[in-house]
Amino acid sequence: MTWCRWVALAAGLLLSSVRAGEPAVTLESLLHEMTDREAVARWPQLAYTCRQASSSDRRSKSPDDANGWFANTDNMDGSGASLRWEETAGRRECVLADVEGPGAIVRFWSGGQQPKGKLRFYLDGAATPAIEAPMQELMSGKLFVPPPLAILNAGNSLNLYLPIPYAKRCKITYDEARPGNPNAPPPGRWYNIEYRTYPAGTGAASFTMDDYKRCQATIERVCKALSEPPRPLVGGWPFALDAALEPGREASTDLPLKGGAVLVLEARLDGVPADQVEQALRSTVLRATFDDEETIWCPLGDFFGSGVGLNTLSNWHRTIAKDGTMSCRWVMPYQKSGRLSLLNLGKQKVGVKLKGVVGSWKWLDNSMHFHATWRQQFSIKTRPFQDWNYVEIAGQGVYLGDTLSVMNPVRDWWGEGDEKIWVDGESFPSHFGTGTEDYYGYAWGAPALFQGPFCNQVRCDGPGNQGHTVVTRTRALDAIPFTKSLKVDMEVWHWKDCQVAYAVASYWYARPGAKHNRGPLPDEAARAIPQPPQPVKIKDALEGETLKIIEKTGGTTEVQHIIQHNWSNDRQLWWRDGKPGDKLAFALPVPKAGKYAVVANLTKAVDYAIVQFHLDGEKLGEAMDLYNNGVVTTGPKVVGTAKLDAGEHKLTVEITGANPAAVKRHMFGLDYVKLDPVE
Repeated sequence: MTWCRWVALAAGLLLSSVRAGEPAVTLESLLHEMTDREAVARWPQLAYTCRQASSSDRRSKSPDDANGWFANTDNMDGSGASLRWEETAGRRECVLADVEGPGAIVRFWSGGQQPKGKLRFYLDGAATPAIEAPMQELMSGKLFVPPPLAILNAGNSLNLYLPIPYAKRCKITYDEARPGNPNAPPPGRWYNIEYRTYPAGTGAASFTMDDYKRCQATIERVCKALSEPPRPLVGGWPFALDAALEPGREASTDLPLKGGAVLVLEARLDGVPADQVEQALRSTVLRATFDDEETIWCPLGDFFGSGVGLNTLSNWHRTIAKDGTMSCRWVMPYQKSGRLSLLNLGKQKVGVKLKGVVGSWKWLDNSMHFHATWRQQFSIKTRPFQDWNYVEIAGQGVYLGDTLSVMNPVRDWWGEGDEKIWVDGESFPSHFGTGTEDYYGYAWGAPALFQGPFCNQVRCDGPGNQGHTVVTRTRALDAIPFTKSLKVDMEVWHWKDCQVAYAVASYWYARPGAKHNRGPLPDEAARAIPQPPQPVKIKDALEGETLKIIEKTGGTTEVQHIIQHNWSNDRQLWWRDGKPGDKLAFALPVPKAGKYAVVANLTKAVDYAIVQFHLDGEKLGEAMDLYNNGVVTTGPKVVGTAKLDAGEHKLTVEITGANPAAVKRHMFGLDYVKLDPVE
């Protein structure tokens, strides 16, 4: 049985059970909907709103008050969260969410210190929780909810996608006793909970563990579908476009049916040199026109979730294989006609192979067109803090997610900002989060890459968070319907006063005639991708990180890469945790015989040592105290002078002690050595 026929059968069984008087919303029905690719392309048959409960800073009340609007104390134990507490059975529980039904919890994210307490889900006013379990184990896939319905992402980020329906009410609590102070709030935890609310009178069967056990076959099928690469579709009408695009040229293909839906779309660059791939993916634009309405204008890399460069991605909606094939499985219906185009806005010739499959589609009044819009801005000043708009839409539709690419010139964390999503003109956003990385399913700004069915970090250059980062989030049960309008903002909240670049692709469905504020940006797609500033190198310097170490009697050495200290090449050779008497020796190449001043740029800090230099076994200059209350450099400093023959010499650093005020870790940092001829 093909995938499409299976979905149709499952949908038919679901509708027949509803007609027979069964609840419309059940654990089983939500699990089926989670993996029904066609359902989201129609306005929800069973209407719902999607909202968020979070530990956001409650001082954020109005954009007119910038201090409050960008307040950042958004964890459970911070004064900004102002969460409710209850005494239950002799324990103190923090109420994370308390919402009226009928409804369903559809996404639960939490990050911070590893939790040691328990979560409890109280449904319909019951005194006994329907679910009671340790938070860490439940939300990381170690208990009864298997991965990827419960998944651990970078930064010990916990993600629970198991839908939890309720008929009347859902209250979620967490308790974690703190030694010595049982009345104190749990330490260092953040959370976001997306939930659906259905119209009053909608039949919903509240979650029970008995229902969960009865759904085991469905849960296994859903987990397998979300975890495994998709199989090729059987049947349908294939189409292809093989284009060799000169700069400024465009190629198009009309879709094979007068009315249908794109089920799978694949693209792959062809014959593009490796050093041009990154720019080609940004400057080659995918355009789509359905029923005479252009709904997609997006660079190829951003559309498929790769962002800047070609990055491996494994996601329920998209895949980027190691061979460079990019594919998506969003269903894109059209009533009468469809056309796909590729436009080369770059300066180089680009070869692209585009192919896909169209399936039959019965266009009804609830059918929607698929949209992908794109925005890029460089530079964005990080002070003052600001809300950066992804997209603003007027019309009726469903928001599906986005891919964000950030160019960060420094190591400092760029993504402290919260998402703010306004639905249907509400006076306060119904989605107000706790951090950009939280929105994208990870925590602590962790640079580690991760894959999952709905959230992925596919690029983070480093060191730290410097360079290009690409994160993407797509929505299934947590897709956001809007009947009149939608506005999606993300705070630009950076720990450093600097200038960054943002580019975002937003994905959504809408009924015909929807309007938005993200028209084509050919100049932005054509421009060279913004790059972090290149490190400054001192001319003729022998970089500490490249000098050959020929002797080390103690301690540990490594290369440190930090921009803020203005080291040549942004790096130093770092020697730490030695002890007085330990020596570190380098091979010092001398290209030409002569008399030289040995110049060095060294680092000074609170835990750095007093050191003595030696050259070929002879004392060179006087001992140098590298203590300073704060990290600075000495600047170019003459260590001593010597007559040197051409060839390799031995430059030795000896730890002789430490300043009385210093932390006694006896560190030493060598930025560079330079040999200046002396007349």
